[in-house]
Amino acid sequence: MAIDTPNWIKSSVIYEAFPRNHSKSGTFAGLCHDLERISRLHADVLWLMPIHPIGAANRKGSLGSPYAIRDYRAINPDLGDEQSFHELINKAHALGMKVIIDVVFNHTSRDSVLLAQHPEWFLQDDHGNPATKVPDWWDVYDLDYSQQGLWDYQIETLRKWVQMGVDGFRCDVASLVPLDFWLTARKELSRGRKENLIWLAESVDKSFIKILRDTGWTAHSDPELHAAFDLTYDYDGFDYLKGYIQGQCRLDAYLNHLYIQETLYPAHAVKMRFIENHDNPRAAEMIRDKGSLMNWTVFYTLLPGATLVYAGQEIASAHYPDLFGADPIDWTNGDYEFTAFMENALELSKKIKGTCTHFSVSQLVDGVVKIVWRGSGSSYVALINLAGKYGEVCLDELKECHAEVCLGRREKAQEHGRCRLANTPLVVRTPA
Repeated sequence: MAIDTPNWIKSSVIYEAFPRNHSKSGTFAGLCHDLERISRLHADVLWLMPIHPIGAANRKGSLGSPYAIRDYRAINPDLGDEQSFHELINKAHALGMKVIIDVVFNHTSRDSVLLAQHPEWFLQDDHGNPATKVPDWWDVYDLDYSQQGLWDYQIETLRKWVQMGVDGFRCDVASLVPLDFWLTARKELSRGRKENLIWLAESVDKSFIKILRDTGWTAHSDPELHAAFDLTYDYDGFDYLKGYIQGQCRLDAYLNHLYIQETLYPAHAVKMRFIENHDNPRAAEMIRDKGSLMNWTVFYTLLPGATLVYAGQEIASAHYPDLFGADPIDWTNGDYEFTAFMENALELSKKIKGTCTHFSVSQLVDGVVKIVWRGSGSSYVALINLAGKYGEVCLDELKECHAEVCLGRREKAQEHGRCRLANTPLVVRTPA
């Protein structure tokens, strides 16, 4: 994390939206109509997945991947125009949300403006043809950052979007772009600004880093990226988390990785926590029981760092949206009781992480987690049943003082320090 990262980011809520699938119209205007509801989720940042024209060559699906961009400096006309984009930004700002856009600077579509104008800026194979480092990405060609002209073009591209009103960038597969480029871009775009831009890196999982490095490519780890970025993904530990949900590993593996993040990463590093996003299954598809989904929601929102909400997650949608075709979210078929619960959980987590500084997590029994946040005032204790167990556990924090129930069961929160396990998360506040 850069030293000038705003303090509020560590407790922020980031809402990820794909304009093409967010509404029936698939436009900026359709998303704009939903901003009041999104703001009620206590969102601080609206992240727009790529808004640019999509390439036609080797297109995936009927409409193509939004990450195969044809022109970095243009708006996809299917979404709207500059005026409707400005209207979306202005309304989000009026509601207290900042807006960041996806930038995909590792690669372009195979028929991009840059490829036509500057073929020398692209990675080439042994025969001098444009190439990609990842065979599965067969709709794109990778850029070559040994070309200084490319650096200048990309930084000017970022400057254009800042001048249009965006507040920062989510940088796709940032690990594959040279760190020196990101450091330079951040420095250049910060000149003369009173308020910092937001820089979110999509870091990648450890196995992907290993594969790329073994084949001779640059692949930056999360600790490296924190020199240039305010936030990185939690992908370095997410395989443990998802593995536990899917019954493939113990929860200890993820909790141990949280300890590594707190001790071996820069002291000011901020993670973006999630249990779903556009590259992973819906949480409600993996976690079918509603009570368990509530527990998992509280668990990830109380972890140190920012909290990601992927559009549709808040209505417990189990349908994974198609990124390559028209597949609008069905907002009429959601669980709005869960939405109300999630609103409360997000509000509480922001309050806790905004006022407390010391975090600890432990397992009382396998799959039953206790999270403690402490500050100069009140402390908070969360009892989170991730394994669907039933029984009783002891919470020492409740023995000597009255505890106020902040979230969960409204039954008596203490009885000689013992608490009944149920499939509902419990968060209590203990006075200083």
